[in-house]
Amino acid sequence: RHQATGGNTAVMKNDIYFKLRGRFALFTDPITKIGGEKSTYQLPTYEALKGVAKSIYWKPTFIWHIHRVKICKPISMETKGIKPLEWGGGNTLAYYTYLRDVEYLVHAYFEWNPHRPALEKDRIDGKHYAQAVRHCERGGRQDIFLGARECQGYVEASTAQEFEQADSPYAAMDELQFGLQFHSFDYPDESGEDKLHSHFWTPSLENGVITFPRPDAFRATNAAEKQLIRRFVRPMQAKTFGLGDNLAPVAALDNELTEGEC
Repeated sequence: RHQATGGNTAVMKNDIYFKLRGRFALFTDPITKIGGEKSTYQLPTYEALKGVAKSIYWKPTFIWHIHRVKICKPISMETKGIKPLEWGGGNTLAYYTYLRDVEYLVHAYFEWNPHRPALEKDRIDGKHYAQAVRHCERGGRQDIFLGARECQGYVEASTAQEFEQADSPYAAMDELQFGLQFHSFDYPDESGEDKLHSHFWTPSLENGVITFPRPDAFRATNAAEKQLIRRFVRPMQAKTFGLGDNLAPVAALDNELTEGEC
């Protein structure tokens, strides 16, 4: 269990484990996503896995954090000819390099968003945790994508025991270094600044497991010493949410799911 920030001081139920798999995945640097040839990273990004967690269950009351991911299948790639739409209309020909036949075990947890005090009454960890577990067991609240919309993903509920005991083709490797890679975006509602930042780091695969730094580590004064890079992208303002206005409280979701429905 992890300590929530803002609100309750007691240890809360807030972490989930899930298996994530798909035929293809495309985890690209955001700079290269605007068009042309695309090539995937060898590893899933924090932002992509966070997007999966949010597709399972999310409300602006809390922030998802990705703690660890275990690589359960060998890293392999496949290049395919694609005909993406052009901005001016019509199609063009491009080659995309995807990860093929991926499977991951993910450990994620949520914390209250301290930058949304208006949602303090919605900070009921037991109810949010129950919703996260129920939706995880049903494969997610929304469609799951592995970095790109054409890469359909599938989620299955897992456990801490399965995470620790599951085999990885890289379990015997103490450390496997990778180059500079995109980590995440730092949005205004999570940083408290009216700015959008991007984060980059150099991931390391240790015995088949990646342990991610938290986004707030990139804001720390010693971030450069840890080789964590933060870059300003553009001004941005957070969307406003209000209970009973444009956001239903978690208590209203208690009866949303019935047996056999998602």
